[in-house]
Amino acid sequence: MSTTTVKTTAPSGPPVAPGGAPRRARRRGENSPAGALASHAILIVASLVALFPIAWLVFLSLGPDKDDYLHPGRIFGKMTLDNYSFVLQETSFFDWLVSTLVVSLGTTVIGVLIAATTGYAVSRMRFPGYRKFMWVLLVTQMFPVAVLMVPMYEILSELRLIDSYLGLILVYCSTAVPYCAWLLKGYFDTIPFEIDEAGRVDGLTPFGTFARLILPLAKPGLAVAAFYSFITAFGEVAFASTFMLSDTKYTFAVGLQSFVSEHDAQRNLMAATAVLVAIPVSAFFYLVQRNLVTGLTAGGTKG
Repeated sequence: MSTTTVKTTAPSGPPVAPGGAPRRARRRGENSPAGALASHAILIVASLVALFPIAWLVFLSLGPDKDDYLHPGRIFGKMTLDNYSFVLQETSFFDWLVSTLVVSLGTTVIGVLIAATTGYAVSRMRFPGYRKFMWVLLVTQMFPVAVLMVPMYEILSELRLIDSYLGLILVYCSTAVPYCAWLLKGYFDTIPFEIDEAGRVDGLTPFGTFARLILPLAKPGLAVAAFYSFITAFGEVAFASTFMLSDTKYTFAVGLQSFVSEHDAQRNLMAATAVLVAIPVSAFFYLVQRNLVTGLTAGGTKG
């Protein structure tokens, strides 16, 4: 007489909830409803923290009196655009705009050109001292503005570049080029060397290979370098206020100081000017933002 043992196996399928209804299995990487709610709450709070200073600046710019920032609740009943009309009509705003764009765009073009050629040379060529050269570029970033002010003033004075756009552009390039050269060198390292060899096989010169093959592939890195150079020149105050002597050649950062005197500060006009100043930066950021994140991350894959 034989005994047969029957093995029972659990039925395959989705897990069953206590009520009897099948419970949907959560996919890999999918958050639970509570986790998704917490993530959205954190993102909303972070967005509010980031946007609050901008919204507050715009709100203060609508107050007609210079002391409205002390009592912001009173602005609701007397909002006006008079501050903007005063800044645009009664100040040298458009002269500041022209000066700022000339200096910023000049720094961007010249600085990125020098940084790109420097980074490419160090990335591809093995000349004596190429490693030490990159470290020397970093050393130039160690000196504070107060130390550089006097020797730079002497150099520009000897070259007769005081109170000139070119002089200020060269000063800003001395700040932007070292960082941008390091950034672009790391990005050029990610581009295969076989592309350079293919260019030489096709009869291109080293500069032709750089201009026609490498630069189109390095657009994200160039976008980051351009944005950094533009912001460096756009918001700098110390060099601009020292080397630019004419009121019509002030940049925005220096022009804002004209609203502050020894005994008075027209903060409503400063707020309106700051809002107007943010427009060119926002437009420039919109032009380069497509390649900005890619350029910031790609250059860090190789040293």
